[in-house]
Amino acid sequence: MSDVRIEFDRLREFVKRVFMRLGVREMDAFTVADVLVTADARGIPSHGVARLPRYIRGIREGMMIPDAEPEVVHETPVSARIDGRDGLGQPVSRMAMELAISKALENGIGMVAVFNSNHFGIAGYYAMMALEHDLIGFATTNTYPLVVPTFGRQAVLGTNPIAVAAPASRNRPFVLDMSTSVVTRGKLEVYQRLGKPIPEQWATDENGRPCTDPGRVLENFRARRPGGLLPLGGPDELTGGHKGYGLSMLVEILSGVLATARISAMSYPEGKGSGIGHFFAALDPGIFLPVKKFKADMDLLIDTVRNSEKAEGHDRIFIHGEKEFEQMERSLSDGVPLDTATFDILKSISEEFGVAI
Repeated sequence: MSDVRIEFDRLREFVKRVFMRLGVREMDAFTVADVLVTADARGIPSHGVARLPRYIRGIREGMMIPDAEPEVVHETPVSARIDGRDGLGQPVSRMAMELAISKALENGIGMVAVFNSNHFGIAGYYAMMALEHDLIGFATTNTYPLVVPTFGRQAVLGTNPIAVAAPASRNRPFVLDMSTSVVTRGKLEVYQRLGKPIPEQWATDENGRPCTDPGRVLENFRARRPGGLLPLGGPDELTGGHKGYGLSMLVEILSGVLATARISAMSYPEGKGSGIGHFFAALDPGIFLPVKKFKADMDLLIDTVRNSEKAEGHDRIFIHGEKEFEQMERSLSDGVPLDTATFDILKSISEEFGVAI
């Protein structure tokens, strides 16, 4: 149970004003704040406002340019490539997804890749932008090298999330938002803040052995020593780790190679922007079948899965996105939940910037 709850709009306004004090334009500051607070509100604290110190440090150290103006450098009727110019990842990502949506509405599909960008928050935020237009949304990004490949001990891949959102009719939309690693770096930071050990299936130490100390894994990241998170599926082929490893490579191809961005292993050079990339797509189901039928068939799929036989000890099968939608509803009615360690971080930022929570 979280110890502190803050009204959604109030928390977003606080974060927005902090970014504006750092030289971020008001609309861009709103976008960054909306993405971060939405993460907490949807029950994803690993990507929420607890990351504020990292953004503040990134801007102050010159990694993130607060007033960068992204530029479309290549465009076709169904695609585009955008130079993020080392700015914050959220504003350029919103711009890219809006462009993908516009192209999909015009031509049935839109795909936009971004390079010279930075951390963009939760991938699902951008995929879900397509839903209000009855489109299927897709978003990926590569990241700082945090993940060891199957049978490796050096982190050369990112957590490399994939998000897909598809509309339904009676039911909530399907929203898959997942890293291609067992967990994200942010989850380690949550466990470190709470003083809890991590499961040994999550990460390895510098020798490639299982490690339950989140602080040790995080310190290895900072020092660029071997060790790191495991790919989705775990440490070997027996548990399916090679599948998560393959999905991570897919994201590297789309968000790195195709976008002309840095691959994860070469991202975050000293004193410069991270150089990471993103890939966004929007697809109109109407180029295959009537949208009304697509949404009705989505309901059939969702109902069939949800109403199938439950395993012993369980009375519900969740569809991807359901838990987050329900948590969002609670957050909007009762306030966004924050642990006390995160709230203490916000109080410190409040005092430093002279911005009241």
